[in-house]
Amino acid sequence: MANTCRYVVNALGKGGETYYTLCKDKQELQKWIQTNQEKLIMEELKVTDKNQTLFSKLFNLKKLY
Repeated sequence: MANTCRYVVNALGKGGETYYTLCKDKQELQKWIQTNQEKLIMEELKVTDKNQTLFSKLFNLKKLY
């Protein structure tokens, strides 16, 4: 079975919670962030694109959010 999730989200909550989720597209990612925004520390939000090119990974040229 193929893994269809593209974005990996790691975040810290205001109460010390740790959030880890997988999103299949950018719309789902934005919806999850909007839904949970009041619970998250936005400076600690890390989104990783699993389909990012090697060049972009090395030089961190692509910022998602």
